[in-house]
Amino acid sequence: MALPLEAVLETALYVDDLDAAERFYGGLLGFEKILREGDRHVFYRCGPGVLLIFNPAETVKSPPEGALPVPPHGARGPGHVCFRVSRETMEPIRTSLVAAGVAIESDFNWPNGARSIYFRDPAGNSLECAEARLWGL
Repeated sequence: MALPLEAVLETALYVDDLDAAERFYGGLLGFEKILREGDRHVFYRCGPGVLLIFNPAETVKSPPEGALPVPPHGARGPGHVCFRVSRETMEPIRTSLVAAGVAIESDFNWPNGARSIYFRDPAGNSLECAEARLWGL
């Protein structure tokens, strides 16, 4: 039996340098910052969802007494997230990334015609901008 899960509310990436992540996601990508907590995390609004950027050296620690009971977590190595974009915004996004010195690793159309652009954040995470029709949405 499938659980009645509606959508992904938040997704997380892990980085060692939150300052660099903040410049990239808040500055270059222009995401609205929700909050930053020291060297532990910085959270951004991304459409109807939330992008969590965590420092794994901090999130593997157990929460202190009296803090919210979020279990320790973390990951090492490059993660991946795909941002939903329209075909009309794809080229301006690509142009802005290239102008900022961000290398485009791949730019292609999938067999169903959806376009994807792949690039990396300063921590090496694989980021993708793709049309929703990639997944039939």
